[in-house]
Amino acid sequence: MTSALTNKKRILKTFAKKEIDRVVFSPRLYYWYFGNKLFKRRVKRDQFKSSIPDRFLHKSQLEIYKMLKAAPRYSQETLYLPLFQTQINSEAAIEKTTQRGSKEGETITEYKTPLGKLTQTTAIGGGFGAHYTEFPVKSVEDIKIMKYVFDNTSFSFIEENFHKAEELFGDNGVVSDYLESSPYQKLVKELMGFTRTVIMLKRRPREMENFITFLEEWDDKMYEKATKSPVSIINFGENIDANLSPPPQFEKYLLPYYQKRVKQLHKGGKYCHIHMDGSLKDLLPYFKELPFDGLEALTAQPQGDVSLEEIKEAIGDKILLDGIPSILFLPQYSNNYVKKYTQKILDLFSPNLILGVSDELSPNGDIRKIELINKVLRNHYS
Repeated sequence: MTSALTNKKRILKTFAKKEIDRVVFSPRLYYWYFGNKLFKRRVKRDQFKSSIPDRFLHKSQLEIYKMLKAAPRYSQETLYLPLFQTQINSEAAIEKTTQRGSKEGETITEYKTPLGKLTQTTAIGGGFGAHYTEFPVKSVEDIKIMKYVFDNTSFSFIEENFHKAEELFGDNGVVSDYLESSPYQKLVKELMGFTRTVIMLKRRPREMENFITFLEEWDDKMYEKATKSPVSIINFGENIDANLSPPPQFEKYLLPYYQKRVKQLHKGGKYCHIHMDGSLKDLLPYFKELPFDGLEALTAQPQGDVSLEEIKEAIGDKILLDGIPSILFLPQYSNNYVKKYTQKILDLFSPNLILGVSDELSPNGDIRKIELINKVLRNHYS
């Protein structure tokens, strides 16, 4: 067995398939931290979504990771330092305005361009993250407007943020980030929504296929910048769900795209993984064809629709990032259940594993179970 390593070295060795002394624990705490308003110095207990011990109060996320002896993953979540950004050209005659809607938690964004106007609306429901209630592209005419917006939008790497994040992470983690979604996923999640995307692909195939090709060509500059950047691990923030990306679409629009882009990043010396956090059973047969080094957030039963054994069979020796369903951090699941579940993951996936929550600890999740998992992990290697 190798001598003790830092979390940073363990993560890099895990992706390189080299020997490690123990699996890294890397739970994403962003939603839990912000959902409970722990960033406020005068936070009140009635704002908490769950029971939080005093030792976690008035601490930064980075301080909490160090307390837990766990590794942070994304600098933009932990440090509010994104590594990549998009920016609309100020000389392109595009006016982007954002205002509150009439409903609580609603935000309306408008893009006014020489070709016309686009409107999108997002809302925050019972959780913490926003979701679209109105997508900006609603017609073929809107596609032309959105193309104009993309034609005048640049993608860049923020070198200053990377170096600052590296300094703050130190040896406790690898500074990483996720890229814009693939064209099909961008249509479903951000531009048109699932229903309109499917209908338009059927009714206006030529215009839609041209739009997808256009978005893929726009992505060329994104992957060129990412490949040349010093970021060593790149995540495809796809949020794959088989209900929204069923086998026909997955085969046609996603699998070839992933093979092309991962090959590009691998040539630049990068490791790659993809975020897949929804229903997965119908996509299991494709997992061995996926070119990624790892798969993030695969959500197993009792939250997802696949078992841990099915996931293991499907991914082979690819790296699993996370593994512990976020639902287990709710009160109805006992500490003993969580311990046994964690041990099962360790037995099935080690050493090709970066242990964490699939996919994030929710605001009402019990942080004390994170500490419990850490004890299971330590006992596993004692």
